[in-house]
Amino acid sequence: MAEERFVEHDRDGDIHILRIANPPVNTLRTGVRAGLHEGIAAAVKEGARAIVLMGTGRMFCAGAEMTEFNKPRQPPSLPEVFDAIENCKVPVIAAIHGSALGGGLELALACHARVAVATAQVGLPEVKRGFVPGAGGTQRLPRLIGPEAALKIIVTGEPISATEAAKLGVINAVVDAPLEASAVAWARAHAGDSFTLARKREDKIKGADLAAFDAAAAALLKRTRGQESPKGCVTAVRASITHSFEDGLNIEREQFQKLVAGEQSFALRHIFFGEREAVRVPGLPEDVQGTPVKNAVVIGGGTMGGGIAMNFANVGIPVTIVETSQEALDKGLARCEANWQRSVTSGRMSQAEYEKRRSFLHGSTSLDVVKEADIVIEAIFENMEAKKELFAKLDKLARPGVVLASNTSTLSIDEIASATSRPEWVIGMHFFSPANVMRLLENVRGAKTNNIAIATATEVGKRIAKLPVLVGNCDGFVGNRMTGKRTPQVEKLLLEGCLPQDIDRVMETYGMAMGPCATGDLAGLDIGAAVRKARGTVAPIADAVVARGRFGQKTGKGWYMYDEKRNRLVDPEVEAIILDVAEKMQVRRRKIEDAEILERLLLPMVNEGARILEEGVASRAIDIDVIFCNGFGWPAWRGGPMFWADRMGLKNVRDKLAHYAAATNDPNLKPAALIEQLAASGGSFAAGGAKSAA
Repeated sequence: MAEERFVEHDRDGDIHILRIANPPVNTLRTGVRAGLHEGIAAAVKEGARAIVLMGTGRMFCAGAEMTEFNKPRQPPSLPEVFDAIENCKVPVIAAIHGSALGGGLELALACHARVAVATAQVGLPEVKRGFVPGAGGTQRLPRLIGPEAALKIIVTGEPISATEAAKLGVINAVVDAPLEASAVAWARAHAGDSFTLARKREDKIKGADLAAFDAAAAALLKRTRGQESPKGCVTAVRASITHSFEDGLNIEREQFQKLVAGEQSFALRHIFFGEREAVRVPGLPEDVQGTPVKNAVVIGGGTMGGGIAMNFANVGIPVTIVETSQEALDKGLARCEANWQRSVTSGRMSQAEYEKRRSFLHGSTSLDVVKEADIVIEAIFENMEAKKELFAKLDKLARPGVVLASNTSTLSIDEIASATSRPEWVIGMHFFSPANVMRLLENVRGAKTNNIAIATATEVGKRIAKLPVLVGNCDGFVGNRMTGKRTPQVEKLLLEGCLPQDIDRVMETYGMAMGPCATGDLAGLDIGAAVRKARGTVAPIADAVVARGRFGQKTGKGWYMYDEKRNRLVDPEVEAIILDVAEKMQVRRRKIEDAEILERLLLPMVNEGARILEEGVASRAIDIDVIFCNGFGWPAWRGGPMFWADRMGLKNVRDKLAHYAAATNDPNLKPAALIEQLAASGGSFAAGGAKSAA
């Protein structure tokens, strides 16, 4: 059997071409590194005047092969490959299309020059995996473009366009497609040039202003809330100013090795691979294809409906918003336009791109447009009767085989589907607010939803740049159902000794964007009160707060009071309300430690997550973690609620749940059967223990 080749070696006269061939994203696995090392030597031996290094398929290179992390590394290492490139007697030109990310960009930085097509992107996203660039990126990039510009790219982990990269000096030239021909021509024209390697450039770092660098670093770190890898990035990039290249590489490597072995990197990689797993629907036959979607209709032009429609227009799919009146429609379209225009004003979008996207957005006050739609998404208010009435109309108008989707966040997909003669084509597509920004898409399978509808919702979700995760039908689905189990403990903690700021401080220190009380103020405390009234439940403290007209940010006061800029401020009136309710209920308040606050808020969610797995509402624990990290503000560097429980150990989780169930008289905290089972067997959520999604 012939040995598999991961690097193709070709020639165009005296210009040699090395193509990385490791689909789908050309990661730098052992075979690729060996192929590059051998290819450089062979090209020189065969008399190459210059070498063009490029990728096959859809991109240049996505970087290191993370499945090889924490395994014995086989030679040659990346530094050995980079040394061979930098010491090559003829110029090596990186030719970039698609993306050059992480180790892929570091590979390009080791080359003598870089060219790219205009549609390419480059970046160092390692910070998002919990570590620092580990193959010289923190030392070569500052020497090319300056330490502060490099720091922003490395700490944020966000890619930049080829045009921006050329302006900064990362790329020598933006060339026309086809890339290979242009790169060979560029290499031939510049083969005799004198190139200065990135590692040899000192002009950008000599005399750098350390005070300005530290100020820029502090501003970037403010946004990272407890994540360790951004700090490691700052340390490594700072070393490019204060140390020699070789010493800087050593500092970079120390930071990489420390961080990659840490809990946060493990969590981030858990989510990274989990997102790829979550879009694969268990049990869906591989040959099932979704219905082609060439145009879409969104019913409802409010904040959610408009945001959903923007997703389609953003990727060039014609979409029509339907509203009940011209006035409502005009407001909805204007809201979409304003959202896009903010991106234009901030420089994140060109005016031409705005006009292109706007051309795909249409409006109508007639449901007749549904007759031509390839998918229909309902986004009206959360009222079952209203939704059923609408779906009965959609059933009569839509062509056979067209998916009818509801954006409901809690209501039963089966009951909505019962209003139609085609329940097999009804599915939930639960977008998160703001729908044009948030990545998560909870696709909800009804009891009769067919595989083609599921495949369609999944494929459409990916096309409009969402992360579709299939879940089963139940009250609140996965995210809202689990979060709802936290709410009773918030009330109990307030009654027993906490103040809102104590609860939010603990959760925000953990890494959440907002604590539950601040989140309640943002959503509106009156909404929660209305839900409790409808369900016949009470929350003495929360109800007392609402009774004072404190509905949250919209009234300027809720759990907190708010200034004109919506900054939250502690309000003594809230403490007085809490103390008054506790006294009337004869509760003796006590000081509650932060560890207890955190456990009492997270454990109910984990317990409900276990029940969700038992019932098959979620197929895998990783699906739950992906949902929370992409839709509910859970920090990805914490890995999600089920990851948190696994790291605690399920025997410990079981024992703590039993303790708090008894201590707080909360039956919801009685350990779920799956937790009891896994604790007894020494198992984990990650290892399995779930049914297929219902």
